[in-house]
Amino acid sequence: MTVLVSTDPATGETVWEGDAASSAQVQGAVDAARAAFPDWADRPRSDRIEAVKRYQAVLKDRSETIAETISRETGKALWETRTEVAAMIGKVDISIRAYDERTGEREAATGFGRAVLRHRPHGVAAVLGPFNFPGHLPNGHIVPALLAGDTVVFKPSEETPAVGQAMAEAFQAADLPAGVFNMVQGGRETGADLLNNGIDALMFTGSGAAGAHFRRKFADDPHVILALELGGNNPLVVWDAADVEAVAGIVLQSAFVTTGQRCSCARRLIVPEGPQGDAIVEAVAALADRIVFAPWNSDPEPYGGPLISERAAGAALAALQQRIDAGARVIRPSGPVDNLPGAFVRPAIIDVTGVDVPDEEIFAPFLSVTRVASFDAAIATANATRYGLSAGLVSDDPKTWGRFINRIRAGVVNFNRPTTGAAGDMPFGGLGASGNHRPSAWYAADYCAYPVASFEAQAVKDIRGEIKGLLS
Repeated sequence: MTVLVSTDPATGETVWEGDAASSAQVQGAVDAARAAFPDWADRPRSDRIEAVKRYQAVLKDRSETIAETISRETGKALWETRTEVAAMIGKVDISIRAYDERTGEREAATGFGRAVLRHRPHGVAAVLGPFNFPGHLPNGHIVPALLAGDTVVFKPSEETPAVGQAMAEAFQAADLPAGVFNMVQGGRETGADLLNNGIDALMFTGSGAAGAHFRRKFADDPHVILALELGGNNPLVVWDAADVEAVAGIVLQSAFVTTGQRCSCARRLIVPEGPQGDAIVEAVAALADRIVFAPWNSDPEPYGGPLISERAAGAALAALQQRIDAGARVIRPSGPVDNLPGAFVRPAIIDVTGVDVPDEEIFAPFLSVTRVASFDAAIATANATRYGLSAGLVSDDPKTWGRFINRIRAGVVNFNRPTTGAAGDMPFGGLGASGNHRPSAWYAADYCAYPVASFEAQAVKDIRGEIKGLLS
């Protein structure tokens, strides 16, 4: 039996310890979800709404405890984890409204009776959660799936099992029918067992590489719906913006919030060549020097915390060094933060203009600067990625925004706001290596159920007169 241990990356203290699910336990969870599906799907929608409302009430009652659990396991500051729990609570009401708008029922009268549009759930949905928002992001799949009538088997990230346990306990306290929500703990092997047990849907938030693996795995299983919310090598273009201090604030929040561990963080800053670009970069670097990274329970609260683990920090620093070795010029180096554990890293800014660097996401507070000669070149550089999650433009000229929004390839595109800006009542997702055209948030309802068109007459009617070519 594999033992999972999660630690507070800010202190090294053990947060949670337990056994990973065995293959038999994973199969048991899927079997339980399969057995519960027909009754759950056939229940009146009001029953499912009441069930998730009970879950919402539990989250409200336990919000501070869950926020602290997220902080202890991820290292994120309490101001941020409290916001995460609030998003989990708000997701219930948003999901109810989204289902009604996007996947509800409607009917129209016809000459023979009526045409009806209904939506039916897929069946057993596997939800694989990430570590960076271990509550909010899987919650954003689970709640819409339950509302649609799917049953769920949830595997939290092996980095954040305590948050997964807290969510499972909240669902248990909400008194859902047996088998409707199930959780299995474990790492990659547990996830593989789950996906090999005849699921009907996979809802995943994680890396582009993992998403590509899932596409290949289910290529011959078209009945399995895939909803893949993946990473991004996201560009932020600054062009004709006079207030460099204001610009710096938008860039900093785009690149360094959550210690760079958001899939929508800006990884690439694109600025004009010459003095204007120099001023922008200098302002961003000066503001980055003022960021406070510290343990989540520090007083006063810090801006950011550690990366999820020392291993993650080591991998990120190695990727950064690879770019420096390739010729990138260091504007601000990374490195340890005071005498804190090795999961803490300083934000880095490097200039990669003219340097051939990998088109890969580094999940850390590292920003690459590229200088270009024209706005057309800025857009071309922004689009020069196999990803397509988020992008942004900072500019004083609305006409520039009009050109940008029409030509940029990304699913979330912001103007004079951080690239990380998103809302539960809007779609969230990307294209290319960033997803599979099934955005989450408001559009999650779309992948939790499929449409059924029905043409209905209230009584049996002789239609032989309508059939051409019958013998008389």
